[in-house]
Amino acid sequence: MKLKSKHLSPDEEAVIVLKAVANKHRLEILRLLSVRPHNVNELAAKLNLPFSTTATNVKKLEDVELISTELVPGRGTQKVNAKNFDRIIVDLFEKETQINDKQFFIDMPIGEYFDCKVQPNCGLVGEKDYIGMQDDPRAFYEPGRKDAQLLFMRHGYVEYRFQNKIPYGTKPKEVEVAAELCSEAPNHKLDWPSDITVWINGKEAGTWTSPSDFGGERGFLTPSWWHTNYTQYGMLKRWRITSEGCFIDGNKITDKLTIKDVELEKHPFISIKIGVKDEAENKGGFNLFGPKFGNYEQGIQLTVET
Repeated sequence: MKLKSKHLSPDEEAVIVLKAVANKHRLEILRLLSVRPHNVNELAAKLNLPFSTTATNVKKLEDVELISTELVPGRGTQKVNAKNFDRIIVDLFEKETQINDKQFFIDMPIGEYFDCKVQPNCGLVGEKDYIGMQDDPRAFYEPGRKDAQLLFMRHGYVEYRFQNKIPYGTKPKEVEVAAELCSEAPNHKLDWPSDITVWINGKEAGTWTSPSDFGGERGFLTPSWWHTNYTQYGMLKRWRITSEGCFIDGNKITDKLTIKDVELEKHPFISIKIGVKDEAENKGGFNLFGPKFGNYEQGIQLTVET
C-alpha cells in the first residue's frame, strides 16, 4: 500500500501502518469491517467498548487509510466505516540488481521472454485484463506481452535471456533461478500434476512435479476482477546449480551437471527456459506468475554468485 495523503519514505510508511495495527481493538475493527461496513455505534457494541474509545481507534485507522468513512442515508445521515485493504504487505528489502561485489541479482518481468513455443490452453493476463485472445498462441507475440502478470500454457516453453553481469576474468560459483509456478488445468484443479523443467544455458537443471493448478482461494496479490475459480497462485520454486551439482529448493537432484558445465561466463546473456518436455510423464502445463498475481511479488529472479 502507499499512503496517498503523506509524503513518506517506505520505511516511515511501514512504521506508521504497523503502529496503527499493533492494537487488539483496531485489529478487531478491521476483522469486523472485513465482513461488512459498520458505523461507530455498531463497532462499539460488538467490541463492548465506550463510543469515545471506539471512535479514537477508528480515527487512527482512517489516518493511515486502512479504512474509509462515508456518509450514507439512514435515520438521518450517518457515518459508515469500510475497510480499504484485505492484506498489508511490507517489503523488508529493496530489489537491487547488484547485491554485492560477488553477486548480482535480476528480477525479469514474465512478459519479457525472448522465445516461446505455446499450445492451448494458453493465454497472457495483465493486471487489469487479458492480453490478446485467450487460447490463441498468437497472443504471445502481442506488443503488450511485456505487461503480462500471468502466463499459462498446456504445453510448450518460454525462454528468457538475462544480461550477463559476471565480471570479466572471473568464474561463477553458483546460479539460482526462482519463480512462482503451478500446473495448468481448465479453470483450476487441485489434483493435476505437471512435470515442469528449467534449463540454464540449454542445460537441464531439473524437473519439479507440480501437484496442482491452485485455485478456489484468492492469491494474496491476484486482482479482484480475476475469477476465484481460475488459477490463483503457485508455489515459489528455486533451481540452483553449484560445483556440487543441481538442487531444487535445496534438495540435491544430480551431481552430473555442475556450474562449470553451463558456461555462464562465455556468453553475453544467460538463457533461462521454463517448460514441459514433450516426453514428460505428467503433461499438465504450467502457470507462471508476475508480481501482481499469485502469492509472491516477483517475476523470474536470477542470482549469480562469483
